[in-house]
Amino acid sequence: MSQPYILCRDLVKIYKGDGLEVLALQGLDLEVEEGEFVGIVGASGSGKSTLLNILAGLDTPSAGKAIVGAYDLGKLSGHKAIEYRRKEVGIIWQQTARGLFPYLTAQQNVEAPLTFSGRAGPEGKKKSEWATELLELVGLGGVRDHIVQQLSGGEQQRVAIAVALANQPRLLLADEPTGELDSASALSVYHALQEANHSTKVTIVLVTHDPEIASHVDRVVSIRDGRTSAEFVRRLEEITTSSEEEEEPTSASAPPSSLSAAQDEFVLVDRFGRLQLPIEHAERLGLAGKISRVRVHLEDDHLTLWVAEEETAGAGRKLAAWRAARQQNEESETGESQGK
Repeated sequence: MSQPYILCRDLVKIYKGDGLEVLALQGLDLEVEEGEFVGIVGASGSGKSTLLNILAGLDTPSAGKAIVGAYDLGKLSGHKAIEYRRKEVGIIWQQTARGLFPYLTAQQNVEAPLTFSGRAGPEGKKKSEWATELLELVGLGGVRDHIVQQLSGGEQQRVAIAVALANQPRLLLADEPTGELDSASALSVYHALQEANHSTKVTIVLVTHDPEIASHVDRVVSIRDGRTSAEFVRRLEEITTSSEEEEEPTSASAPPSSLSAAQDEFVLVDRFGRLQLPIEHAERLGLAGKISRVRVHLEDDHLTLWVAEEETAGAGRKLAAWRAARQQNEESETGESQGK
């Protein structure tokens, strides 16, 4: 099997300051195939933004492996790091001011990366032609001559998508791109990203708190405590109209069936056999916030796992009683010896 486009193995990131060490990533594993659209979710402090910064080439791992295409991100330095950020990856920030020139038009903003890199569009297209094509791709062909600061927040974010695509990157990273938008504007941004993914085949990794992300991406990866903990994979199911519904008059052009998106949830087991239970399951079983013992039994095609706290507590009581009896016996023997 060929190596995935993004490969993270045992990824560790430690931040040091004021005599303290903060473990942001602690053995994270992740694989993303080329052309995938993946959402990364997790609570604040879970490590998702740290992961994005490493994939962007803006930070380096403390240990482990992070590879994107032909680039080993743990060894990037100097010109190689600049090359990676200019050619391989495009970034979309939550605050559009980080990636746009507010007093230039949308068209001029998209042309700017091409001017800086000295590159043309694909197949030798002029930069103006390629910029116009990208703005049309994100649904903004009609406002390409408008000053960016006069556009709405959702429109500015879509201009940012076009800017990030200008140098034809293989990887597009998005950091909370809808965090400051209303629901309608957020939906337009998700649609623009989907269109970019389908039309240019760019791989997209999107970090978000948005609980609705699962319906817009191919796969959602959940991060907890610096490790990947669960995945939600979108699948399409064919829903056929029932016989009762077929008796109702329908349009001649109406299709007999349609596709509906659903998600399969998976708990991730790393290559050492470790897994993280979903936090809601752990809380329900009283396992959250502590180290617990569970019993695991291997069946023919599955594992059975159940809590063994009562039995463990019983064994602990027996051990304590045995130790107390032994100590009492030793003290008694010592007393008899001294009496003699």
